Amino acid sequence: MRSRTANRSGVVIRRRVLPAGDIIVTLLTPQGKLKAIARGGVRGPLSSRLNLFHHVGVQVYQTPQSDLATVKQAVLEGALPRLAEPERYAFAHLMAEFADALFQEGEFSEQAFDLFAGALRGVAFQPDPEWVALVMSYKLLGLAGIVPQTARCARCGEDHPAHPDPLGGQLLCGTCAALPPYPPEALDFLRQAVRRSVRVSMDRPVPPDQRPALWRALERFVTVQVGGVQSWRQLVPAEGVAASA
Repeated sequence: MRSRTANRSGVVIRRRVLPAGDIIVTLLTPQGKLKAIARGGVRGPLSSRLNLFHHVGVQVYQTPQSDLATVKQAVLEGALPRLAEPERYAFAHLMAEFADALFQEGEFSEQAFDLFAGALRGVAFQPDPEWVALVMSYKLLGLAGIVPQTARCARCGEDHPAHPDPLGGQLLCGTCAALPPYPPEALDFLRQAVRRSVRVSMDRPVPPDQRPALWRALERFVTVQVGGVQSWRQLVPAEGVAASA
């Protein structure tokens, strides 16, 4: 049986170097998530091209006996150097891990690729990369069909809940809750983030002192619904991490 060769264009969302010098990369492409191996990659030109967040065009082939496609060629199509800045890198890394957790290999989603690529550009260029990461994280959740319940209490079903759910990351009514209600700005964001356009959400930023609670809600919800994002605690703001411990 002949090897199968394909050309793909996508963004590197995961990169792992093996002891033998091979590089395993995961790309998010308009045709879905692609996982491939660049053999001997760290010793050749592929190493600098297959860096995290790079937009690359790759030629891959896969034989029936191999679990992973092999990268034959890689061409750099775009890069966002500002993502290397410490205040931006953590949020870009979070978005990459988030996309890796939400979308499966072989799933076709051009919309997911466009949304994720837009998120990286926003983190790279917007003056408030944290707010970009929060808005786009909830939009990616909505695109994946994993939407937090905000109209009714997650425990009893009561209408108009306004309190944090520390276990599930959703909303609780006053009867079921042990924590104070969210401030109005944070509550409005949680209720509308998935439904609103990115532009509208970006124009209504939640004050920075209310964002740790939003990060905690997102972390809890993703952990319950999708699974743990392993390096979450190193990627979200320190205030949110400390409070969620």
